[in-house]
Amino acid sequence: MHRKILIDWFFTPKGRLLKTQEAAYLKKSITVSCKQVIVQIGALGWEDEYLDCSTYDQFYVLDDEQTAWYKAKQIKSLSYALPFQQESVDLIILPHILEFSENKHELLREVDRILKPEGKLVILGFNPWNIYINLQYIKYREKGAPWVPSLISRTKISDWLNLLNFEVKVAAGFNFDKSALTTSDSKKRKQEICIAAYAVKAIKRSYKLIPLTPVKKYRQDLAMAKIVEPVNNEKYDENS
Repeated sequence: MHRKILIDWFFTPKGRLLKTQEAAYLKKSITVSCKQVIVQIGALGWEDEYLDCSTYDQFYVLDDEQTAWYKAKQIKSLSYALPFQQESVDLIILPHILEFSENKHELLREVDRILKPEGKLVILGFNPWNIYINLQYIKYREKGAPWVPSLISRTKISDWLNLLNFEVKVAAGFNFDKSALTTSDSKKRKQEICIAAYAVKAIKRSYKLIPLTPVKKYRQDLAMAKIVEPVNNEKYDENS
């Protein structure tokens, strides 16, 4: 299914419900200051519903096909070759882009490259276990497209992020009603099947190795420090 079809689906009755929930979630997740750099990979067209594009001077939308909201700063770019310097971005948003990417791991590695240490990452994705989502894929898939959609579960996304030293802080699920269902890893797998889409918020952790000081070669000509009290060699006086 082409991503253009996805954008059109969001204007169906169920799509509008899901769009409202995801926009509300993104609005709460964007906690950076107006001077920090925000990058969204994959245009939606309704960026104004969760972010004031005129307030955030350094909010950029990267997409080589779809068009973002007209006041957003859009850059034509491939998702796996991002035109940003290393560790220069404070927040990255991936709204339903991994499902349509043929270079999923390359994209995540690029995200890891440009994101600052302790920077935030928000991912939106469809639940591959949801029957309705799979039926929609079969209904709208393009000619020649595979029968099985390239959807990624929330668990697999978390595993991939852990390998890149990301810490998943918040995970949420969305259903086709007017409320978002927030879930955690301790919940039963039954809830994973019910949700239509999910969101994952993670933080890039930076771990640096501290080199150990090499042990100097022991010199035998130096006296060792006194570590044991000397034995008293005086004879024991029975009359004392």
